[in-house]
Amino acid sequence: MDYQPPPFFSRGPAPLVRLGFFVSLAVLLMVLDARFRYAESLRQVVALLVYPFQRTALAPVELFGATSEFFTTRVALMRENDELKAKRLLAANDLLTLQALRAENAQLRRLLDARERLPRKSILAEILYQGRDPFSRKVVLDKGSQQGIQAGQAVIDDIGVIGQVTRVHLLLSEVTLVTDKEQRTPVQVVRNGLRAIIYGGGDRGMLDLSNMAANADVQADDVLVTSGIDGTYPAGLPVAKVSRIERDTASFAKITCVPTAGTDRNRQVLVLSREAILPPPPVESEPGASSLSKQKARQKARTSPGAG
Repeated sequence: MDYQPPPFFSRGPAPLVRLGFFVSLAVLLMVLDARFRYAESLRQVVALLVYPFQRTALAPVELFGATSEFFTTRVALMRENDELKAKRLLAANDLLTLQALRAENAQLRRLLDARERLPRKSILAEILYQGRDPFSRKVVLDKGSQQGIQAGQAVIDDIGVIGQVTRVHLLLSEVTLVTDKEQRTPVQVVRNGLRAIIYGGGDRGMLDLSNMAANADVQADDVLVTSGIDGTYPAGLPVAKVSRIERDTASFAKITCVPTAGTDRNRQVLVLSREAILPPPPVESEPGASSLSKQKARQKARTSPGAG
């Protein structure tokens, strides 16, 4: 009795035969597709069905690339942003410095122009810092007795009176501003010539016209200039402008003024000498020429008809 293996274990054609069959079939299909394009629609359908799987397989790679690019771009942008901020700060600082220098140069030019019009000699000085006493209004200049500064000299800027030198050291000097509460300045109203004494307002930075009658001819916006009667300030220097008037018929008027000069902002000032600029002396004739003219005058007198 012959033994037959069950159909489950049947091997079929030999593997080499099957390989040759499928290779031949593949070659045949490729030739037919190349000639007749019959599998074009099939490929499109298969590509459409496979596309979601391709995208799913590529998603981690694309996500990793996008994340790396995001963080790389973010770091680069943050670095560039920091550099731009630093450049902007430097440019802003340079701009502020340039504006300050332009303002200082413009004020210095105006000060030098005012110097040419003054009837007195003057010394150009710079304000170094304010006084240490918080209850007074004083500044310190970079010029002292070695440069010819003396106590009592007037100090002005290009638009008005700053104050008066009250203390002098070898290389520094102290100036009491017109707004100091202990400072008194003789002034007069430009509009009508009315003379008065103006007092410093202290820490308010203002000036007060005290002891003025309630009916005194003073109006808002009146300009006050130095009267020159004290011998410290030349006459006609702007001092203040009337800002507010409070009149009481039974007493004096309370008049508040705003200082004209830049007591809290300008750094360049002029210290006025006590000696006025005198005109040049007249030209004297030479002694020989004078004697000769006298001799000619005598000879003319002798030869005149009415002589003798």
